[in-house]
Amino acid sequence: MRRTPFGGLLQVLLAQIPRQCLRLLVSSFHLARFLFASRPSPDYKFVNNQLPTIVWFKRDLRTGDHAPLAAAARAGTAVVPLYVIEPSLFTAPDFAAQHWGFIRESLLELARDLAMLGSPLVVRIGEMPDVLQQLQSELGTFHLLSHQETSNALSYARDVRVGAWCRAHGVGWREFRQHGVVRGGINRDHWAQQWDRLMSQPLIAEPAAIVAPRPNLVLHAHENLTDIGITFHEADKLKRQRGGRTPGAELLFSFLDGRGQHYRRAMSSPLSAADACSRLSPHIAYGTLSIREIVHALVAKRGALHAIAPEHRAPGMLESIKSFEARLHWHCHFTQKLESEPAIETRNVHRGFDSVRNEGALSEVELERLRVWQQAATGYPMIDACMKMLHTTGWINFRMRAMLMSFASYQLWLHWREPAIYLATQFLDYEPGIHYPQAQMQSGVTGINTIRIYNPIKQAKDQDPDGRFIRQWLPQLARVPGDYIFAPDTMPMTLQEHIDVIIGRDYPAPIVDNVEAMRFARDAIHAVKQRAEVQAEASRVYIKHGSRNPQRNGVVKARRAPGNATDSAPVAQMAFDWGKNIDGSLSE
Repeated sequence: MRRTPFGGLLQVLLAQIPRQCLRLLVSSFHLARFLFASRPSPDYKFVNNQLPTIVWFKRDLRTGDHAPLAAAARAGTAVVPLYVIEPSLFTAPDFAAQHWGFIRESLLELARDLAMLGSPLVVRIGEMPDVLQQLQSELGTFHLLSHQETSNALSYARDVRVGAWCRAHGVGWREFRQHGVVRGGINRDHWAQQWDRLMSQPLIAEPAAIVAPRPNLVLHAHENLTDIGITFHEADKLKRQRGGRTPGAELLFSFLDGRGQHYRRAMSSPLSAADACSRLSPHIAYGTLSIREIVHALVAKRGALHAIAPEHRAPGMLESIKSFEARLHWHCHFTQKLESEPAIETRNVHRGFDSVRNEGALSEVELERLRVWQQAATGYPMIDACMKMLHTTGWINFRMRAMLMSFASYQLWLHWREPAIYLATQFLDYEPGIHYPQAQMQSGVTGINTIRIYNPIKQAKDQDPDGRFIRQWLPQLARVPGDYIFAPDTMPMTLQEHIDVIIGRDYPAPIVDNVEAMRFARDAIHAVKQRAEVQAEASRVYIKHGSRNPQRNGVVKARRAPGNATDSAPVAQMAFDWGKNIDGSLSE
């Protein structure tokens, strides 16, 4: 018997749970309630029900809560599930071997699911308009269904070409929403409400079956996805997360079953975040789970917890669920920025900051700074340890991501574009809609966000007080005493010789003076943001992109409504968030 998207997996997981454990049974009941409370597929008006339908899979590698697949199945037409390996996207500077590895694993599970539904996954290699042309020669005219996608400029240009091809060849192409991102003109004042409405809708049931094309059609699928004829610049990361819907579902289950209990307070430190965070981000990025499925699971878990007496609840779990749900809002909030202004990928959203850093080709000094940052050789252990973890696993927690980008932008004074592209290749969960707005935010060029310059020494003391994380990822510093682990260049030479760790030989000296670099960056950004025209432009940026939600994790923050440049919310939000450090410098 074929399983449902989550049903069979849920049954397997529940079979391993001791029946005497009332807490887990209640939790599982609420989880099952959301999994099976699915709605029928959306109706789609087909001009000709005799034509086959191509369901184009992109960043939606699942069969459940999948509107295009459900609509095609409901229409009763022959369905061709299609994934296209597009060389222009797969060889782009922001794509890496680990991305393909995760996609490949997800495709293999998706292919098994679709085969059991009745129509195998067709995988083609080529540019999408060329693939469509080839399929038309095999199938004749067809319908094309897909989800909307907010990704990089290359994917947008691809969609433009696909749309032109469809119009020229009489093919109807319908795109369905899958996230809380709105196309066309939007009013940010009401954006959060539409997100809530979309996420509260029942899940779309997986089709019971789909009709395969005529048997005489030869729709070659690439059975062996290990050789796609594309060479990547670096090897896959062996310790990255695995792709596929089943690993994603298991992560969701374990997070809600207790692993996420301390999420809210453990997410900041790289020591605890790897276990306490949901780790669902790559599954969201490639759509093995939908955000709506995750939201429904959170609602179910919250209901289960409220059904338990407070004294029997896991302490902190309700707060962690609330905090995690806020970050699902955050995902779509940031993606909406790129949807509303695609140029964010390549230029400052606030043009008043265009003159702050070098907008042209990097100088030799800048290239060298970029190189040592990429190679985890800055001489700042917390920066280098985080980069080493990223090189190995493809993941690091959000605070450390912000610190890496902040250090490149402020202390190294690099334009955000090159560091952002490099980090895109290192983040397994790279999501352009989040990535580029965040890169700009951590570089201080949005005009509407608090400026935070992360001090890597202070962050190390706060998030890795015993130096355990640093020693794990930088074993050459294992013998460095605790008093010097955060700034080993300050060790006396006699101590360096005694422990046989020589700065400049075994570990690099700092590439820049941390205090001087932070002060220079602070003064440069402050000088720009004080200009009247920059403050006026900040109002425009806020109206188009600013969050209207006054609550963050349950704490209400005072917020002034947008007005003139003097009393607008953007100006209020641009205040520096400096904290005194032990050395007297100013930073987060």
